[in-house]
Amino acid sequence: MLNRRHIRIKVMQNIYAFTQSKNTDIAKQEKYLFLSFEKLYELYIIQLNLLVGVRKFAKKRYQILSKNRVLKLDNKQGYENVIHNKVLLKIEENPDFIELTQNKNLDIWKDKTEYLQLIWEELLASDLFKNYAKIENPSFKDDKEFVLKQYKEFIAPNDKLLDFYESENIGWIDDLPFVNTHIVKELNTINEYGLFQIEPLFKNEDDRKFAKDLFAKTILHFNDYDAEIDALTPNWEFDRIAHIDLILIKMGITEFLYFPSIPIKVTINEYIEIAKDYSSDKSSTFINGILDKISKKYLKEGKINKIGRGLI
Repeated sequence: MLNRRHIRIKVMQNIYAFTQSKNTDIAKQEKYLFLSFEKLYELYIIQLNLLVGVRKFAKKRYQILSKNRVLKLDNKQGYENVIHNKVLLKIEENPDFIELTQNKNLDIWKDKTEYLQLIWEELLASDLFKNYAKIENPSFKDDKEFVLKQYKEFIAPNDKLLDFYESENIGWIDDLPFVNTHIVKELNTINEYGLFQIEPLFKNEDDRKFAKDLFAKTILHFNDYDAEIDALTPNWEFDRIAHIDLILIKMGITEFLYFPSIPIKVTINEYIEIAKDYSSDKSSTFINGILDKISKKYLKEGKINKIGRGLI
């Protein structure tokens, strides 16, 4: 699930927390790092539960309205289409999804039905629902298109959900765009014949090790890079360099020296892009210049030894 950029962002955030707190317990902060990864994964399962929770809410509402004979005829088909939506049922019936939800108690919406009601009422009044309600026996493609639009238009951009997540876990504000993008990608790839795939938190053990090593090695060598950076920024007072910029530069240097399989260009480009989202307007240009100079200097001095894919 996690890509290398989001791993770098999480490492950056935890290095920032570590250096700002003046904490000296690297092992403890490393536990926080991996806890933040786990919380991101929980958010992913919670968002999937929200998606299928709306279906369950619609089913209960349909049963009540039908029993009381107040269900509008022009809504009846729409309710039934949502209740029997083949994509939502694939997610809901996925064994991994069920196990993760139960083991971590992540179906939080059963106690927060006001959010399900909010989304359902907005959906019910929309052209998306009205058009979906006109389809008799919708195909898998129809169901998939409805779920994608529902997620992108009514769940992902929902401000009340954003406020709720911020109150639950401040780190989720940064995680939510990544999680939403990932879920949309998964929904796009789902097909009629296969299972809905619940991806693991880390794609492989290499990515888990990358996160652990990048954090530990950057912290261990954090002060070692100061003189090098200071020498390359003669027009700057070292204390005036933004702390986030320093962290990103030092993470980049760590990758140059201790991650032989990562190409120099990849490292520089990744930290430029992160700086655009997490630092000042001019930071990406500044970081690009410093890392470029340092990489060329280290290559001349034979300090950088790339192998395999790192040579690209």
